[in-house]
Amino acid sequence: MIDRDRMLFRFSLYGFLKNLRLFEPFVLLFFREAELSFFQIGLLFSIRDVATNVLEVPTGVYADGFGRRRSMVMAFVAYIASFLLFFLIPGFAVYALAMILFACGEAFRTGTHKALILEHLNLHGMQHLKVEYYGRTRAASQLGSALNSLLAAALVFYTGNYRYVFLASILPYVIDLVNLATYPSELDGELVRLRQGAIGAQLRATLTTFASIFRDPLAMRALMNSSGFDSFFKATKEYLQPILKALAISLPVLLLVEETKRSAVIIGAVYFAIYMLTSYASRSAASFGRRFKHASQGINLTSVAGAVCLFAAGLATRWKLDVLAILFFLALYLLQNVRRPMTVAFISDQISNRVMAAGLSAESQLTTILMAILSPILGALADRFGVGAGLTLMGGLMVASSLLFQVRERQAEAPATIRSIEGQH
Repeated sequence: MIDRDRMLFRFSLYGFLKNLRLFEPFVLLFFREAELSFFQIGLLFSIRDVATNVLEVPTGVYADGFGRRRSMVMAFVAYIASFLLFFLIPGFAVYALAMILFACGEAFRTGTHKALILEHLNLHGMQHLKVEYYGRTRAASQLGSALNSLLAAALVFYTGNYRYVFLASILPYVIDLVNLATYPSELDGELVRLRQGAIGAQLRATLTTFASIFRDPLAMRALMNSSGFDSFFKATKEYLQPILKALAISLPVLLLVEETKRSAVIIGAVYFAIYMLTSYASRSAASFGRRFKHASQGINLTSVAGAVCLFAAGLATRWKLDVLAILFFLALYLLQNVRRPMTVAFISDQISNRVMAAGLSAESQLTTILMAILSPILGALADRFGVGAGLTLMGGLMVASSLLFQVRERQAEAPATIRSIEGQH
């Protein structure tokens, strides 16, 4: 049934093109080449995350109330403006502005496309396939990331400059903007079909339901488990780049090639391998989840295992065991991608379909709050004690978080968010 669904290709194309961010494998090295400290880089990430957090709720409500497709188009316009700033004008202040524009894109996009997919599944009676469906679309995204690694490495090797990766990222985003703008209008949800006089009342109901998510202990625990894992992963994943660069410099290959081009080859090859494997991991999420009697068991297991991998990667980096550190990072990437479809499905069971974008934005909001705190702390630790020590501490905190926010199955009853809505009518 899934294979015959036409929208699966459109959703997969979105993820494939969205992940052609050629700057990602080199973003930390780009900032380091611009003579920014790890702390300044952490501040930039924090600015991005705080701005995303500020915009997360209103953009989620906007998507549910006025159109998810329109929200996605606005997101990609903001992304493209951000890429142009990074390419054209160097400097911390300009980079901060570019990060704010990037945050606008993230806020309009995050949670909204998942809501489009879930709306499609609801309309066509495929809710029971959401883990497999989302796993398929995420697999396409990871294939885009794999190709992205090779294209980015080739561009850096050819130009010897990290800056051009931002310019090259604009083309796939323009194509994706067109793809999103031509999605079927039915995916906007019921709110776009309301009369003008009902919009204010619907917005108040949406905000009430959004707030009720945080009053439901099981939903809140699910959000914290997912957001905790993702925030640690996203705050630390770019630190694989200096580890790869150190490995590239130490290897007796391409000795006649300058350092930037030499590291580009190693970084591109490793990231390609990582994303090919994570694509398979995402595609296998449904079969992995079926190994457990309850979804919560798989989510809890992957949460703890990922935290241990980050801690071990930090220790390996401190001991200059770069290959071992890379392998632990690879395991962390795999766990993040096999668990993500499971957590999205698990969280979607806790909240009302009517406010799906706002609910999923709540998860992203928690993630960005944590990332805004963790990124500058990690940067300061890396400046003072080294990358390995910073990653080790982050890994220890992640272990504690994963143990504290173990998820539990909800009993056979309507989610609290749905009950709260029903109680008002």
